[in-house]
Amino acid sequence: MSWLPILLLAAVTFVMAVYWLKLARSLWMLFGSAMLFGLAGYALQGNPGLAGAPSEPVAEDDTQTGELMVEARREFYPAGRMPSRFVVTADAFTRQGQHGQAANFLRNAVAENPSDGEAWVALGNALVEHADGQLTAAALYAYSQAEQVAPKNPAPTYFLGLSFLRAGEPGKTLGLWRELLETAPEEAEWREPLAARLARLETMLGMPPAESPNQSED
Repeated sequence: MSWLPILLLAAVTFVMAVYWLKLARSLWMLFGSAMLFGLAGYALQGNPGLAGAPSEPVAEDDTQTGELMVEARREFYPAGRMPSRFVVTADAFTRQGQHGQAANFLRNAVAENPSDGEAWVALGNALVEHADGQLTAAALYAYSQAEQVAPKNPAPTYFLGLSFLRAGEPGKTLGLWRELLETAPEEAEWREPLAARLARLETMLGMPPAESPNQSED
């Protein structure tokens, strides 16, 4: 019985093509053959008795990674200061794992305001994610521009270090993050999260935790 609606739909389509769309009589046989060919292919490969479903499950890793990247970036900027409209839109794409689309919006952001350090950082992150974790020349340029327009903000250096880590160069990551932590103001809100991430990285690499100045004096 599941084939009956399909056959009826095919018949209705043919009638509409002939009487409504005024299909020329010379094309009736060609149009009917094309429909029969399509039905034959469906008969071989389709299964009308099954419920509709997407061919591939939507991957959750990209969306989770995108959400984490947005949250991590926002840690380095004041909570009360919203990013530009382009960055907000790009973040929505990033959260869905659509990093190429995010990069397109962020290019517009830095073109409109080249002094937008957060947009440059977000662009670098989007380009790295779009390249499957590879630190491309374009991403490196975006991070360098972010550092140039906002030299006191640690975000470019932090995410550059994260890119080196993903590229299999943890030594460069350690050097960048340790330097950031040493020069971080005591009252900086991002200091504690950075120290925790650095400690986890050192543990993963089998390194002893760094001694504090008070411990070294004792």
